[in-house]
Amino acid sequence: MSAQELSVREKQEVQREEPTRPGRTYLPDVDICETVDALWLWADMPGVREDRLTINLDQGVLSIEGAVAVKEYENLTPVYSEYNVGNYLRRFTLSDAIDPNGIKARIKDGVLELEMHKTERAKPRRIAVSTS
Repeated sequence: MSAQELSVREKQEVQREEPTRPGRTYLPDVDICETVDALWLWADMPGVREDRLTINLDQGVLSIEGAVAVKEYENLTPVYSEYNVGNYLRRFTLSDAIDPNGIKARIKDGVLELEMHKTERAKPRRIAVSTS
């Protein structure tokens, strides 16, 4: 096991103004994997409920925004805290290999899962070889 797998990393705060929403906005940590048929993305968004999650695709840019109900944390006095309460924002530019109509999203236990299907032309295919 490498040292990188064990190191603690601070949450990264979005380095731009978010004037429409109070509080801090963080970049959620993501994992992205590829299969023959799709790309899979998992984003850590603790404290975000389904009704406070917005996923948009506009001109090839996939935006993921999650809002945390900060009121739930207002009267708490932290003794020790590694979990910073805030909103989440992440944007990805998708290639034309992703079918914009084939994107599915689910959130469970604070983890957002996106299944992004590839277009047929982006999938590998076997090419027949002839003898003449």
